[in-house]
Amino acid sequence: MEFIDVLKKRRSTRNFSDKNISDTVINKIIELANLSPSAGNIQARAVVIVKDQKIIEKIKAVTFGLIRFESIIPVLLVILAKSDESVVKYKERGKNFALQDATIFAAYVQLIAVEKGLSTGWVGTLDKKKIGKILNLQKGVESIAMIPLGYAAEKPSPKGRKSLNEIILKKI
Repeated sequence: MEFIDVLKKRRSTRNFSDKNISDTVINKIIELANLSPSAGNIQARAVVIVKDQKIIEKIKAVTFGLIRFESIIPVLLVILAKSDESVVKYKERGKNFALQDATIFAAYVQLIAVEKGLSTGWVGTLDKKKIGKILNLQKGVESIAMIPLGYAAEKPSPKGRKSLNEIILKKI
């Protein structure tokens, strides 16, 4: 699939089939997303792969953004920022760099998933403390986004996009 096709095909999906996703495919997505840019190449990001439906249900119960998902979520990727790693080199601003590393990583996950024939969503409305407790995350590691992952049971229609005149603020 051409990259431009990946970009055009990516949609937020909230209804997945129950088709299994192999660990090989999941690992390949993570491996390729790991090629994403990172401040100072510190790679202050990580992911928790959740396939256990009981844990996904616990997370759903405390995550407003997952309420809109109509079916089971075959795999939930919890994207983490590891600010303690960035702070060592960049002091306080390292926290922001870790957040950027993690969100870029998450965007790569979504695009690679499309190339692999999968669909995703993006959930950013989450309670970091509750998620940290459910996943038993260590100090300095916080969830910043969740990527539900699966084979689509629907075909979401394209959404309108702002024109270039609306998104280009200035040409200097």
